[in-house]
Amino acid sequence: MTLVKPEHVRSQLLRPLSLFRTYRREHVRADLVAGLTVTVILLPQAIAFSVIAQLPPQMGIYASIVAGLIGALWGSSSHMHTGPTNAMALLIASVLAGVALPGSDQYIVAAGMLAVMAGLLQFVMGMVNLGMLVDFVSHSVTVGFTAAAGILIIIKQIEPMLGLSTAGTNVLITLWEDIMHITELHVPTAAIGLGTLAAIVVLQRFAPRLPGPLIAMIGASAAVFLLDLDQQGVETVGQLPRSLPPLADLPLFDLELIAELSSGALAVAAIGMLSAVTIGRSISLHTGERVDSNQELVGQGLANVAAGFLSGYPVAPSFARSAVNVAAGAHSPLSAILSTIFLVVALFTLSPLAAYLPMAALAGTLVVTGYGLIDVQEIRRIWWGAREDALILTVTLLGTLFLRMEFAILVGILLSFAIYILKTSTPVVHAVVPDDSFRWLAKNPTRPQCPQMGILDIHGDLYFGATAHIERAIFAHLEAHPTQRFLLLRMHSVNVCDFTGIHMLESLIRHVRQQGGDLYLAHVRRPLLEVMQSTGLLETLGTDHILHERAAIEHMFYHVLDPAVCIYECPVRVFRECQNLPKPEYTQQIEVDPSPTEAVPEVEPEELWEALRGPQPPLVVDVREPREYERGHIPGAVLVPLPTLLHNGHTLPKDQAIVLVCRSGRRSVRAAHHLRHQGFEHVTTLKGGIIRWEACGLLEAVEQVGSTGEGFQPITDTTRQ
Repeated sequence: MTLVKPEHVRSQLLRPLSLFRTYRREHVRADLVAGLTVTVILLPQAIAFSVIAQLPPQMGIYASIVAGLIGALWGSSSHMHTGPTNAMALLIASVLAGVALPGSDQYIVAAGMLAVMAGLLQFVMGMVNLGMLVDFVSHSVTVGFTAAAGILIIIKQIEPMLGLSTAGTNVLITLWEDIMHITELHVPTAAIGLGTLAAIVVLQRFAPRLPGPLIAMIGASAAVFLLDLDQQGVETVGQLPRSLPPLADLPLFDLELIAELSSGALAVAAIGMLSAVTIGRSISLHTGERVDSNQELVGQGLANVAAGFLSGYPVAPSFARSAVNVAAGAHSPLSAILSTIFLVVALFTLSPLAAYLPMAALAGTLVVTGYGLIDVQEIRRIWWGAREDALILTVTLLGTLFLRMEFAILVGILLSFAIYILKTSTPVVHAVVPDDSFRWLAKNPTRPQCPQMGILDIHGDLYFGATAHIERAIFAHLEAHPTQRFLLLRMHSVNVCDFTGIHMLESLIRHVRQQGGDLYLAHVRRPLLEVMQSTGLLETLGTDHILHERAAIEHMFYHVLDPAVCIYECPVRVFRECQNLPKPEYTQQIEVDPSPTEAVPEVEPEELWEALRGPQPPLVVDVREPREYERGHIPGAVLVPLPTLLHNGHTLPKDQAIVLVCRSGRRSVRAAHHLRHQGFEHVTTLKGGIIRWEACGLLEAVEQVGSTGEGFQPITDTTRQ
C-alpha cells in the first residue's frame, strides 16, 4: 500500500475544476454580497496587519489578493477566507527580527522567502496525507498563542497610537517605557488614535452590522485631510502603488538565508495548519460542511507559495473574515474569489486616499483586534478543565510573550505530542471481576479474585511505546497474585499491535507456561488477530486459546481451572459457575495456611526423572483426586488425595524422601506444610506440578479402563527413552 495514491493526488490538484463543475447559479447573488462585505473588512486589515509585520502596506494587499484567490480555489472549505492575519503578522515580525533590519530590502525579501518555505512544507504535508498530525496538537496551543499575540499587539500599538517614542527590548520593558513616557505623547496623534479606538468600540456596541473599522479609518483620514494634521506631525501610510502584484526576485538558492528561516518557516506552517483546521471545524458547526485537512493544507501551501513569489508575505485563514463570510450568506468559494476582485478594484480607485490614512488610526484598529484575540472565557474553561491543557496553554502563552515566538509555538506543539505519547504509552491495565449480577466484568478492588486465574483488561494498543508499561503492569499483577497461574487478557480495546507487542505476548506465554499455567485471550479484534496469524503468534498460542467474550469464563472454569482447588481450597466464589460447587464441611477446619510464607523446596521435573531412575528413588505422593490420577500420573506415584492427607491420616514413611505432586503445585505446597508440621523433614514438591511434567515430555502412566488400579499403560516420549 502506497502512502500517496495517484487518483488522490489528481483530485487534490484539480480541485478548482470540481468547484466550477458543481457550482449552482442560484448562489451567485449571495456570493456576490458576501464577497463585497468581506472586502470592506479585508482592505483595512491588509494594511493594518502589514504594519504589525513591519512591512510595506501594499504587501498586505498583494498577499490578500493572491492568497484569497488561491486559498479559495484549492482549499476544502466553502467559507474560509485566506490572507493576512494579525497573529501571523506578529509571528512574521518575530521571525524576521533576527534576519534583517525592518524596512530594508533584505527584510522584504526574507518575508517572501518565509512564505515560500512555509507554503512548501504545508503543500508537501497535504499531498502525503499528513493533515491528521494536526489532530495530535492540543487546541490549547492555538488559544495560548492567539491570546499572547493579542497582548503583544496591544502593547506594541500603544506607541504609534499615542505618538510616543520608546525602545523596549521585551513586552514588560516596552509597557514600562510607555507608562513612564506617557506625558510625552503627541496630542494630535493621540487624538486620532484614541478617537479611532473609541469610534470602533461604539459602532461595535450599537451598530454591529456596520463596518466599524472602515468607517473609523475613513473618518480619521478625513480629519487628517481637513485639518492638515499630516503637516502637524501625524504620520500617514502614504500613497499605495496602483498595480497588480508584481513578481518578486527571491534568492531561492541562498542556503544561509534558508537555514536562518527554517525554524520560523516550520512555526509559520504549523500556525497556518492549526488555524485552518480550527477555523474549519468551527465553521462546520454552523454549516455542516466537512473540512478535509489534507486538501486544506494543499490550498494553504499553494496560497503561501504564490503570495511569496508575488510580493506578499505568509498568510493563513482568518477567523474574523471567515465568520463574516458565513454571516453574509456565502454558499461557495466564489465569495472569497469575488472579494479579491473587489480588492483589486479598490486598489486602483482608492489608492490616493491612503496618503491621508494615519498610522495612529491603524494602531487604534489593531488594539481592538488584539483585544478580540484574547478569549477569556475559553482560557478560563481550559484553566479549570484538564491539567494537561492548562499546562500547554500556560507554556505557549508565556513562551510567546517572553521568548522567540516561533520557539514558543514549537514548544507548545512538542508538549502536545509529549502529553499524547505519555497518555497512549501508559494505557490502563487492571484486574476485573464479575459484578453482583455476574453479567459484567468491572474493576472492583474490594471483591476477591479467583486464586487460579487473573482477568486483566488492557485499555490501549500494543505498540512499541506502550508495550513496556503493559508488560510491567501484567508482571506486577502476577507477582502480587503468585497463585494465579492462568491469565485471561481482555483485548477489546486493542486495535493496533506491532512486533514489540507480539514479542511481549510471546514472552508472557513462555513465562506463564514455565510456571505451569497458560495464557488466554478474549474479545480479540480482527486487526490484532490478523497480525497474530501473520507473525506466527497464533500458532504459538493456539487457536483454542482465543475465546469469545461471553463464553470465556465458562470455558476456563470447565476446561482449564483445577476443580479440586475450587472445591477443597478456594475460600471464595468469584464466578457464577462457582456458586453451585460443593463445599466440604472440613474445609473450614483446616489449620494449615493455604498461602504460607515459608518457602517449600521444589524439584524440577527433569531432576525428579533422574532421581526415580537412581539407586534410592524418592517416594512420589500424588495429592490430586482419583479421577485426575486415573487420567495420567507419574509411574510409581502413590495416590493420597489432599483431603485424606489432611484429615484421615496416612502411613507415609518419615525416613524416606517424599516428593509431593498435584496438578499445578498449589495443593502439594499445602500438603508439604502439613507434613512438616507432623515432623516430616525430607519433603519437597514438584515444581509446576503434573502440568509441567507433561510439558517436559516425560514418562506418564494412564490407568487402563477396567483395571484394578495396579496396571498402567505407558505413554512414552521418544526424546526421554
